[in-house]
Amino acid sequence: MTQAISVPPAGVAARRSRSNPIDRGGGRTAWGFLAPFGVFYVLFLLGPAAIMLVVSFFNSSTVKSGLGSFAGFGNYAEMFGRADFWDAMWHTVQFTIYTTPPLVILGFVLAVLTNRIGRGQWFFRLAFFLPFVLPSATISLIWLFIFTPGTGLWALGEQLIGLTPGPGVLASPATAMIGVALATVWWTLGFNFVLYLAGLQEIPREIYEAAAVDGASQWEQIRYITLPLLRRTTTLVILLQIIASLKIFDQVYLMTQGGPGTATQVALQLVTGTAFTDNRIGAASAASTILFVLIVAIAVIRQLTDRTKEA
Repeated sequence: MTQAISVPPAGVAARRSRSNPIDRGGGRTAWGFLAPFGVFYVLFLLGPAAIMLVVSFFNSSTVKSGLGSFAGFGNYAEMFGRADFWDAMWHTVQFTIYTTPPLVILGFVLAVLTNRIGRGQWFFRLAFFLPFVLPSATISLIWLFIFTPGTGLWALGEQLIGLTPGPGVLASPATAMIGVALATVWWTLGFNFVLYLAGLQEIPREIYEAAAVDGASQWEQIRYITLPLLRRTTTLVILLQIIASLKIFDQVYLMTQGGPGTATQVALQLVTGTAFTDNRIGAASAASTILFVLIVAIAVIRQLTDRTKEA
């Protein structure tokens, strides 16, 4: 004889689930793990950003205590009216234009080539990613040596191909930003390379094998399989690269100090100069806020564009 099995009502089951001490303990454990990062995020990211926004409306200074007198939108109006501010913003955009396309394209190409290697992938991963772990000071010293006029590797390369070495890449206003961009591409290429390589390894090889059986060439496989399946990775890489390029500071400060003249002065260098040389924290906060709004706007536009394409 079959014994009937009693099933508790849905409400009782829900109450038992909510009162399960294991579930409650798991939730507390999760919040416990998140708490250190949450504290760090509030204290060192959200907190300073909120303070920056408030200070931008005051005539704050490093030589006076307190916020200073209320300036309203005066600091913003001043920045929009300063020629050096617009020059610094243009140099920042110029650097972004110089670095983003090659970092995205080269990262993708090198990842595709490495992914096709059966053995020894670890060597190429190490070779391309190793410069990325070096500090900016080390990278700057390496490339200052390369660009040394007369005796640097760049000058030796010019001599080998029959050119007369000039005053140096970083000494000319026309080429200084290109030199900083070259150093940055060499330094940060490994990050995009790793992102693309991880995305490629998520694509099943059976898809490529089926395409090869159907007669698809290598280029057709990349065009119709690899590129569409890596669209999300490409969106992420482009967005991260634009944001990182707009925040350029270390390489410029260490390699050119914004020179020659102000040919390579970028937005964050103008901010630091206004804050710690002119002692005008309020005006520097206004410039930082403008750059912050620009970065957020680019990120939002990129996300909305991606969602529109998906729809």
